[in-house]
Amino acid sequence: MDGSIPWDAGTWTTVPARVAVHGDALRVTAVEGSDAWRHTSYGFVHDTEHALLAPLGVGAAMEVVFSADFAAQFDQAGIFVRVDEETWVKAGVEYADGVLGVGAVVTAGMSDWSVGAVPDWRGLPLRVRVSRGADALTVRAGVDGEPLRLVRVAPFPADVPAQAGPFLCAPTRAGFEVLFTTWVRSAADAALH
Repeated sequence: MDGSIPWDAGTWTTVPARVAVHGDALRVTAVEGSDAWRHTSYGFVHDTEHALLAPLGVGAAMEVVFSADFAAQFDQAGIFVRVDEETWVKAGVEYADGVLGVGAVVTAGMSDWSVGAVPDWRGLPLRVRVSRGADALTVRAGVDGEPLRLVRVAPFPADVPAQAGPFLCAPTRAGFEVLFTTWVRSAADAALH
């Protein structure tokens, strides 16, 4: 179960504008207007995220490392975990109102967004990790090479297949590019803190 996941082992939920493998890294350019959201507060449904997904079972964790120039409203990247169009989690960083934030959108019919400012992470390689437990998804994130911080523990169904992997969205601009350098699967974290 442990180890790197090849970039060609995943399937895109929505094909990006451009995808290129550079050595061990994957450079992805988002389509302008891509996003993932369901109903809450805004009243719309967006299901056009670029997520490269592979199976994530109960008892497993997945993490990605990436870097990008977060500069336009709602530029975002991290890990996407999906059961279906109404049950999913996107976890990572998002640039909103001039500040980079770390958080998660947890969706079970309607989306629920939690976010906290991390302006000191801007311009650095970032790591996001999700662990799938019996009834929850635990999200951790941080600057690559530093200890990860707990971002969220969210309810997540155990009795259904799920897939997960790197994602990006660019709701407000063309040309947003993310360089993913790591995609690995391992055993889920034993501790919550």
